[in-house]
Amino acid sequence: MKKIFFSTCRKGALVSVGLMFLGISSIFAQQTISSVRLSSEKSNITINKHIYGHFAEHLGRCIYGGFYVGEDNKTVSHTNGVRNDVVAALKELNIPNLRWPGGCFADTYHWKNGIGPKGNRPSIVNTWWGGVTENNSFGTHDFLDMCELLGTEPYLAGNVGSGEVQELADWVQYTNHDGQSPMADLRRENGREKPWNVKFWGVGNEAWGCGGNMTAEYYSDVFRKYATFMSDWSNTGGLFRIASGANVDDYHWTETLMKNIKHNLVEGVALHHYANVEWNQKGPATGFSEDQYFKTMKSAWKMEELVTKHSAIMDKYDPKKKIALVVDEWGAWYEVEEGTNPGFLYQQNTMRDAMIAGLTLNVFNNHAERVRMANLAQAINVLQAVILTEDEKMLLTPTYHVMEMYKVHQDAELIPLEINSVNYAWNNESIPAIHASASLSKDGKMYLSLVNIDPKQKHKINVALDKSYQKVNGRILESATINDHNTFENPTKISPQAFKGANLSKNELSVDLPAFSVVVVALN
Repeated sequence: MKKIFFSTCRKGALVSVGLMFLGISSIFAQQTISSVRLSSEKSNITINKHIYGHFAEHLGRCIYGGFYVGEDNKTVSHTNGVRNDVVAALKELNIPNLRWPGGCFADTYHWKNGIGPKGNRPSIVNTWWGGVTENNSFGTHDFLDMCELLGTEPYLAGNVGSGEVQELADWVQYTNHDGQSPMADLRRENGREKPWNVKFWGVGNEAWGCGGNMTAEYYSDVFRKYATFMSDWSNTGGLFRIASGANVDDYHWTETLMKNIKHNLVEGVALHHYANVEWNQKGPATGFSEDQYFKTMKSAWKMEELVTKHSAIMDKYDPKKKIALVVDEWGAWYEVEEGTNPGFLYQQNTMRDAMIAGLTLNVFNNHAERVRMANLAQAINVLQAVILTEDEKMLLTPTYHVMEMYKVHQDAELIPLEINSVNYAWNNESIPAIHASASLSKDGKMYLSLVNIDPKQKHKINVALDKSYQKVNGRILESATINDHNTFENPTKISPQAFKGANLSKNELSVDLPAFSVVVVALN
């Protein structure tokens, strides 16, 4: 496979500095040129649909008030307590998997508290997120049945931090065993005859932190123990066991796991990274300055470095790439909205978040040989959500629209490309302004996704195509200002529109990409 190269053009950086001496109208008139070249060689690499996964933790209003409003709710249309509008919106994204119940909550969650008659389920205190009382009314049956409504595969995060091996082994048997056994019989007593056949299992979460503050050496032994007792009760091709992976650039963690864990016990190794201004000063979700914007985009762009370096370590021990890199927590993390519970992590979602989503998904697509699963954090009302709710109201965020535009890449064949990008420069620092990925879909169309993160300048992109095409069309996500966002008063302020800025001449494509915009074009 050809690698994706980024080469930065100082012209873009010089223009940014020079604009200080020009009139305001010149700022928007200035246009610089980048280039993209698509490989004509087949990659034989599939962009796994599971890269486009989502995350639902018992955190704030993600589950209660987000997905689940309760069976007795009379104001919101629902199916067994799950909002019908949420189900319809997520089905439109073709979400391939949904991670639950955490996050940090997973390592305090005991699944047997969430089964059986709801009136008999014990309550607990959610010590991680807001100190609220959790009544366990949304448990295993509720989640797995909801996944069936969504047409998505469940990804269960097992309790390793405060749970025992038997507890996790029993959960696997409860959800997956079709024969006679104590846990399968208990499932039937609770109203489910056939197993759900859950494939994806996280063996703990953030073991380096909220999952137990373990060392990599200690956790690798813990993982081996737990994974050994997770039987494949479904006999449908095996469980996909995901090890709690590194925090950002802890390369020692990945090295230790790859070296110490027997490769027949693990199918995926996780990685977590959040984009923000600074970890201790995350900045606001709206009303941010350009300085805060640049720092957030620089943090988001670090994903390219992280994926590259963690993949290189995995290649040393797994050259055939049998083990997936699973980025099962990614997205933007800002300060909470004023007046909301700090433990609920509720934040608005602007065009900046659309930039982060487009850039990050391009990174994952381009590294699809190793990155085969990922989960945006989180689906509803938490962090970089695709959906926000308020009582009976619901809105789709800019991030939602990027995920919907990019769904054409799911299970398509990666087309390797090279990018020569101008820089987006700020305060003597710079990062590439243009980000792209491409794929060949099963419908025979070539899809090219382009992102211009520059908040002030439009950029022209010359694309050398892999072959001659006859027709181009596309959609764009853009708005008047980088701080723009959808509200419950104006829920459709930002939504995809037809894109008219692409001109095709056989095997060459010219694209005029507006400032801070995301474009997906189809060629055939």
